[in-house]
Amino acid sequence: MEAVSVLLGAMESGGDILEALDEVGWLHPKNDTFPGEVFMRLAAGALAVGGVDADRPIAEEGLIGRYLPECRFRGRDNHKIRYALLAVAATHGGVDVELLDEVVYWGTDDFWRYAGLAAVAWIRAVSDQRGVAVADLYRQLRERPAGRGG
Repeated sequence: MEAVSVLLGAMESGGDILEALDEVGWLHPKNDTFPGEVFMRLAAGALAVGGVDADRPIAEEGLIGRYLPECRFRGRDNHKIRYALLAVAATHGGVDVELLDEVVYWGTDDFWRYAGLAAVAWIRAVSDQRGVAVADLYRQLRERPAGRGG
């Protein structure tokens, strides 16, 4: 809950999301994907609130440039953020994503950061493209039971 609260708080106040992620870094156990799963469920919840489904999709193309303008991804970093974005969409669709198989291959311990950034991108996209007022979206996401995604 603390990781979600810090991230949503930074988004709500217009704060620096990268600093917010730094602030919750102490919650991340070494060689674990937490709080990445929490951020994935948060983003999947935003997709659910926004009514995103096969009949009313939000395009993944251009999502990074439009909704994460404060970030630049190159090379492997681009692969990581795209994986996190698609893992959120799969989670929203009911797929239990096997994170460890992918992130072990990365050779780094930073999936949770990319999941946090993916949550920011999807939340911003839902707010923008579905016309959901930011304050209403954040309230609905805060009220969702923990662990409840799409």
